[in-house]
Amino acid sequence: MRIISNTVNYLDGDVALEGFFAYDDSIQARRPAVLISHAWAGRDGLAMEKAKKIAELGYFAFALDMYGAGKTGSSPEENSRLMQPFMADRALLQQRITAALSAVKLFPWVDDKNIAAIGFCFGGLCVLDLARTGADIKGVVSFHGLLAAPDNLKDVPVKAKVLVLHGNDDPMVPVQEVIKLEQELTAAGADWQVHSYGGTMHAFTNPLANDPGFGTVYQATADKRSWQSMVNFFAEIFA
Repeated sequence: MRIISNTVNYLDGDVALEGFFAYDDSIQARRPAVLISHAWAGRDGLAMEKAKKIAELGYFAFALDMYGAGKTGSSPEENSRLMQPFMADRALLQQRITAALSAVKLFPWVDDKNIAAIGFCFGGLCVLDLARTGADIKGVVSFHGLLAAPDNLKDVPVKAKVLVLHGNDDPMVPVQEVIKLEQELTAAGADWQVHSYGGTMHAFTNPLANDPGFGTVYQATADKRSWQSMVNFFAEIFA
């Protein structure tokens, strides 16, 4: 195994974006691709480490950039300022992540008929919205993602299989939001599943998360279980 990684520029209209890709150079054939949508801090070290781990599974990994120029925040306040325009304009969010999907299809190592997307926190919402657009991809995985449905998409069939990995004690996404998502995905004809982890709060896959008052706490067992669920999901959708 020889993991190759680098940054790459791509565009959403006239907005310059900076992605990060990783792949196993010992694999000769084209392979499935996995988009990785970052949390509210931007395409940071955590997103890049996830890309390398995905590459070790034999997939082409692409950590996308929602904010532009690889920009990242350094505080909750700055992170919120970066994320808010996309929360306020879900069409913009959907356009931006669709640009990443278009970009990844151009890589010569990618089987463009076998693409999935995963996302963390804000990124979980982004990949769910990609599925909500009716994108023709194999599946999406949301790790402790925000779940609220957008207002701009109505009666669009969801083609991608959906896996939601959720902390039952997440104060940012109460159980009622999970129920609403289940109803939404059922109405959209989606093949969906939700895994809820007891005693688990928001950001449970982030080893740096340790703020119970804010609701973000790393949970090693849920981290391990959710990653294995993703691995199993990929084995199914890329079969």
